Amino acid sequence: MSRQSHRDRIYDLLLTRIQNGELGWQDRLVDTTLASDMGVSRMPVRDALLQLAAEGYLVPTTRGFTLPNLTDAEVLEVFELRRLLEPRAAAMAAQAMTGAQIALLAEAVEQVQSTLLSGDIPLFFRASERFRSGWLSMVPNRALLDTIRRYMAQVQRVRLTTMRDPVSHAVVIAGQRELLAAFAAGDVVGASDRMLRFVVEGEQAFRRLTQ
Repeated sequence: MSRQSHRDRIYDLLLTRIQNGELGWQDRLVDTTLASDMGVSRMPVRDALLQLAAEGYLVPTTRGFTLPNLTDAEVLEVFELRRLLEPRAAAMAAQAMTGAQIALLAEAVEQVQSTLLSGDIPLFFRASERFRSGWLSMVPNRALLDTIRRYMAQVQRVRLTTMRDPVSHAVVIAGQRELLAAFAAGDVVGASDRMLRFVVEGEQAFRRLTQ
């Protein structure tokens, strides 16, 4: 197997662990240790870790890679940015949305909806990420998209804090269904308004659970 194939496999494995909430802020991912555990050389592990860091899922330290451990104040500061940027991004996505992408978003929302009864939190986490990544992929403004992606650490922190809270769980599901409806209708104003409310609801949930 090539180094690229190893890197991709390790990247997918680590991303799944992150998205399932299997890693805590105290955990450290060390390339040499992971390489030994997986029976591969150090370099593809290092490449996978660096890619995850570039995407905002991890941060490098002198003793390995960790989840970004933002303070509550830093998380709340980023909500200020999200309220400004994400409604505009959602409006642009609504304009650019295709039937194929709507189908993918609908599938993710149905998976999220199913977790309301099943209580499958890892699936809730993964499907929510697919929904967010899916609509963001339709934003044509690369500068706006890159800016939003830079605060992935904040989104992850909020999810890890709120994902096991039943009230937040229900609010997220309702928000995603309403966003999907706006995207499917090509409703630019509706998508913008609902995204603003979605971000505000996320902030309210985070404040409720941390203060």
